Order: sequence, then C-alpha cells, then structure tokens
Amino acid sequence: MRQVKRLRAGYRQQGAAALVHGNRGGRPTNPVDLQVAERVVELAQTTYQGFHRQHLTEMLMEREGICLSRATVDRWLRTAGISAPRKRRPARTHHRRDRMAKEGCLLQVDGSRHDWLEGRGPYLTLVDSIDDATGLVVGATFREQADAQGYFQVLRQVVLSWGMPLALYSDRHGIFVKTSKQEPSLEEHLSGRRQLTQMGRLLAELQVELILARSPQAKGRIERLWGTLQDRLSSELRLQGPATMEAANQVLARHLPRHNHQFAVPAQDPEPAWRERPRQLDELSASSSTGW
Repeated sequence: MRQVKRLRAGYRQQGAAALVHGNRGGRPTNPVDLQVAERVVELAQTTYQGFHRQHLTEMLMEREGICLSRATVDRWLRTAGISAPRKRRPARTHHRRDRMAKEGCLLQVDGSRHDWLEGRGPYLTLVDSIDDATGLVVGATFREQADAQGYFQVLRQVVLSWGMPLALYSDRHGIFVKTSKQEPSLEEHLSGRRQLTQMGRLLAELQVELILARSPQAKGRIERLWGTLQDRLSSELRLQGPATMEAANQVLARHLPRHNHQFAVPAQDPEPAWRERPRQLDELSASSSTGW
C-alpha cells in the first residue's frame, strides 16, 4: 500500500516519468564480461557438448574456474540458441516407497548394460550398489557383462569400506537364484530344494538376507540411479576419453565421491546399521573360488 501511495504522489508531481525505475539505464554493480559469456557458449558446444545445464555449471566451476549460477548459464545458452540436451523429469505418477531408516539396512544391487564408452571401446555393464536409506553408491565396477565376479567385487568393496549390510535387494537374475529354466541337479531332486548359487552361498556365509524384487519398479532407487549415471557419468567418460574397461573404472572411482557428495541424503536415524566385518572373512577371501 505504501508503494502505491508513493507512486501516486510521484505521478502527480512528475507525471509518467515517476513510474520509471531509478536504476534504468544505469550500469549494474556486477556486470558480466561478454568474453566470459562467449567462452561459456564455446565450451558448451565443444568440450562439454551434451552436458545438461546443472552438470555444465559444476564443470565450469571445477575445471575452468568460471563461477556462475545455473540460471545464468541457462540464459546465455538459450540466447545463443542452444537448447537443453535433456527435458525435465515428468511428474510422479505413483507414490515412492519410504526409505529405510538406517544406513546399511538394505542395499539395492543391479547391473546396467549400456554403451558407456560411446563407441570408443566395448559395451560394458556397470554393476552398482546403492544404500536405500541415504542414496550413497557404496560399491561399483565396470564389467564386460553382468557376471558373478562383478557382484563379488562390488560386495567386497562394500564390506571393506562400509561394513556388513543387513540385506541385499536384487532382481531374479541367475547369479542370485537358480531359475525354473535351469534343470535341477540330482542332489536337488533328492533333497526337494534348489541349491544356492555362488552368490547365495556367500550371502548365507555372511548372514546377509537376500530379498528378490518382482519387478523393475520395485527397485526404483537404483533404476533412477541409472538415469543419473547414464547422463552425468557418460558425459565425464566422454570428456576424459577412456577406451578400455580398466580406464573407465579409474574414471568411475574419481566420479563416485563427487556423486555421493551431491546426491546422498542423511538417514532418518543417524545410527548406522552396518555390522562389523567377521574375522573369518579374510580366510574366506583367501580360500574362496569366487574371487571374493
């Protein structure tokens, strides 16, 4: 109301000129260097081509020393006629399952077969493990295909770096459970029960409960992770140019700490549920044929 009264009084004294903002035509206190804007547009079309706006803003600050807001970067690129490489996420159509209360209660594991190297090398499978309570990626590795060895490596990373989880949530891949398509062995016919896979025996040895999902939607946490990694990690792999699985794993190791710093959330209960690694684990590692 006071602003309306002020404008009305000014209009009576000065006419329409009183309605013009006092800063109009003046020089801003923090003007943008046009050369910086041109440099950002150039980098977006060359070095960081394909990076979405937020990721590009982070790379400009981290690698180029150009500190800008996402809105500024977006405005400059739109003015230059460069559209965003990815559309915004659609609205939710279903209610997401609540997270576990404690870190270490439940890990979701899965593998993503994708052209991670974008033709520079072979197709690879990224085997990943994400903590359900926090969204932390606690173990990951590139493999030529989704195999038991890859899941053993990821579980080893988890146990050595974090501890023993209470449960593992996976799909019904033959690595975790023998499918109905696999012919039962003589021992299974005699006992009336399907024998455990190598992964099943290892989890039983470690006293980690195996929970099998019945649909991809049930593993929503890790399915959404694939969308993030296929965007951000693929862009950084393109930027650094690895052409082999070994080199890709080096890029992955550098990427994950930054990913966790940005996307992990605090657990509802600050007391973690990780169990201490058993002493016999080193003996199991030395004697196991699984490569654990």
